[in-house]
Amino acid sequence: MHFLAKYVIYLTIFFSCNFAYSQKSSIFCPLAPKTAAIDGGIISYLEGGKGEPILLLHGLFAQKEQWMEVGCALAIKGFDVVIPDLPGYGLSSGYAISTYALESQVKILQHFMKKISGRNFHIAGSSMGGTIAALYADEFPNEIKSLAFIGAPMGIVGWSPQIRHAIFEGVNPFIPINKEQLDLEMSLLFLKTPIIDEAVKLKLIKEYVINNRHYQQTWDIVNFYGTSLNRLPAQSVRTIIFWGEHDGIFNISGIELLKKHFPYSQTYKFSNAAHLLMLEQPSMVVDIYSNFLKH
Repeated sequence: MHFLAKYVIYLTIFFSCNFAYSQKSSIFCPLAPKTAAIDGGIISYLEGGKGEPILLLHGLFAQKEQWMEVGCALAIKGFDVVIPDLPGYGLSSGYAISTYALESQVKILQHFMKKISGRNFHIAGSSMGGTIAALYADEFPNEIKSLAFIGAPMGIVGWSPQIRHAIFEGVNPFIPINKEQLDLEMSLLFLKTPIIDEAVKLKLIKEYVINNRHYQQTWDIVNFYGTSLNRLPAQSVRTIIFWGEHDGIFNISGIELLKKHFPYSQTYKFSNAAHLLMLEQPSMVVDIYSNFLKH
């Protein structure tokens, strides 16, 4: 089980709702699907463009396609963009449950980048992906040219009051088992929640219910990393921080603490966004991030 059914349903959500997608327009997207055998499993990834490499990492229970618009634009702007499904997520397969530990994710990604690139690279992540990116930069600082948090990372500030309240009521918003809980999840992730067809909602909820134990096991492992960035010493890596002012997962007050751990950082607060900035404000993300990379 590697969240394949949810992967397919989320593609329907993201590509049929309010979010632009480069391949719907006349703009050519250089990204192409590829696979690589790494540490006994298969990593599915997108790659395209020429120039300095950028590794883009998605968050918990997500997939590489969340980065499509941002990734296509960065590739067009002159970067070699690499976007994997993290081990055990999306179409990446063949990994044990222990792989969901973030140290294991870092180890496998390091082997992955050595195999497909072999060069130093920029690394960026969303949510849990940002945490993995920071842990990678701490573990292998000589391989990283810059670090970017595209939205609030896990591990610097606790769950928002909305998340805590839901969990105290017996509801995990990340593993919804009815339509009301799914609506809650979407409202926490987005400032403007996507309009999702009722049939798609039902399929997604069915996926959560059928594979509930696996989702819960993964959640339990990842939740151990709730203070992981706070345990890091101050980092010297050149860093850029994006945080949505309406983030329903991690409150924006955490940005000040994150800056203390990454003192060589630039910070940007997005007034019209919540948690998934690459989906809500892709053009702004690309403009600011590409300018940061080129200077």
